[in-house]
Amino acid sequence: MDRWTGRVALVTGASVGIGAAIAKELVRFGMKVVGCARDVDKIKNLAAECQSASYAGVLIPFKCDLTNVEEIQSMFSAIKEEHNGVDVCINNAGLAHPEPLLSGKTSGWKNMLDVNILALSICTREAYQSMKERNIDDGHIINLNSMCGHRIIPNADIHFYTGTKYAVTALTEGLRQELREAKTHIRATVRLRCCPCGF
Repeated sequence: MDRWTGRVALVTGASVGIGAAIAKELVRFGMKVVGCARDVDKIKNLAAECQSASYAGVLIPFKCDLTNVEEIQSMFSAIKEEHNGVDVCINNAGLAHPEPLLSGKTSGWKNMLDVNILALSICTREAYQSMKERNIDDGHIINLNSMCGHRIIPNADIHFYTGTKYAVTALTEGLRQELREAKTHIRATVRLRCCPCGF
């Protein structure tokens, strides 16, 4: 972790759960962490906790609705202006709605697509461009995924969600191939977490 001291990480969905835990650990190891979420007050509380613990890094709360492309792009512009750019991008944000394939609401499906697939892809693109324009060749893009991205559970409520997580699996492999073709040492990694049904 020493080589990441003082460098900038973006963690999406940093207000609660896994995202908050990741942000806290990176700050503990000395990184500047931009933690984004719609509920920025929780990240402010976490930032104060990190400061009180005298962690080596700093947590920078940023309010961003990941379903809004303009807000994502504004966030990356602000990171560039205030912190030069992103060296590590952790696409943690994700959500699930109990919307079956045969009776689910389109609005629920769209929300899952917007956060689980589009926001992840936009953040990935913007992070890569940030690294490329600064000649950062050792950056890292990490996609948090679910076991639902690798198997289909017999539970109608999560079948659409499962589809979005299979997409994350495919997108991460596609990203790995594109980075290899670009002859860069920027890495793409997928990390698994439990899906909403507990598997």
